[in-house]
Amino acid sequence: MATTVFVRAGILPWFLLVSVVIFASASDTFLTTYNLMLVGRQATYLVLVAMGQMFALLTAGLDLSVGAVFAITSVITAMVMVEYLAIDPDAVWMAIAAGGLAGLATGTTIGIVNGIGISVFRVPPFIMTLSTASIILGIALKITSGVPIYGMPPEFSEVFGYGVLGGVAVPTFFAIGFICLIYVLLSQTRIGRYIYALGGNPKAALLSGINTKLYLFFAYVMCGGITAVSAVLMTARLESGEPNLGHAFPLESIAACVIGGVSLFGGIGGVPSVVLGAIFIILVQNGMHLMHIDSYTQMIVIGVLLILAVIADYHRRNLVKTMRTELKVSDD
Repeated sequence: MATTVFVRAGILPWFLLVSVVIFASASDTFLTTYNLMLVGRQATYLVLVAMGQMFALLTAGLDLSVGAVFAITSVITAMVMVEYLAIDPDAVWMAIAAGGLAGLATGTTIGIVNGIGISVFRVPPFIMTLSTASIILGIALKITSGVPIYGMPPEFSEVFGYGVLGGVAVPTFFAIGFICLIYVLLSQTRIGRYIYALGGNPKAALLSGINTKLYLFFAYVMCGGITAVSAVLMTARLESGEPNLGHAFPLESIAACVIGGVSLFGGIGGVPSVVLGAIFIILVQNGMHLMHIDSYTQMIVIGVLLILAVIADYHRRNLVKTMRTELKVSDD
């Protein structure tokens, strides 16, 4: 029974069970409605980044530049808003629109650069995205001198950072919208089928007539664009453009995906499990915070969880192969 659950759902149910038992025993406030709502709100940003990271992982790649995308998107969003307000102080919503679109364009452009480097010039995803991250972060720090940018219109934070509709935070609506959109894209469209095929067996995908370069390019554009959405929302939350923002997202987004059952070998994974994986990461951080565990130890724990998830993914793949072999032999 346990083996069947592991093969179908991966390591996440076991991680969730153990974490809930530990944190609920250690803190009376862990399972309160307020704390769970807080976890859901905090998870919004990682959920979005993890869904973007999933596109890269499904193609058997990865994107280490998502943290740098966060930083430069936050900086550009804030700079454009501040400059627009300086020109026309009364055009508040035009400034917000211009800043938001500039931020989204920045993240998407980085995704385009990554996509071209990986799909056209065949640069390995690890090298391409790591190099891009270094370049982008250097640019963000250079144009700001490492100093946060203030002066954005308060309406930006009031609506997109702290706004609530029907008891639900506005950023959560964005996350839900993208969850639905990406779920339909990956599970109900030709694009999704081709991305899974590309990650599962790139040679077979190419021989079957799929334009593998195009869909590989598309995966990294989606990763950059979705990450930029999350960055704009977090910029509203922080009320400033932060050049040091997002340094933990590469590790956390990959961990959320792998813990949620996305294979590092490509072609396996789904949106619901990635969302739960991201929520699990925030749940663990929240539980450790309630237990007064310092942030450095939290980083160690997340790293250990990622290693365990990768080991579990490897054994899960072997179990699936073994079960398929046994089923084939029994049929013969």
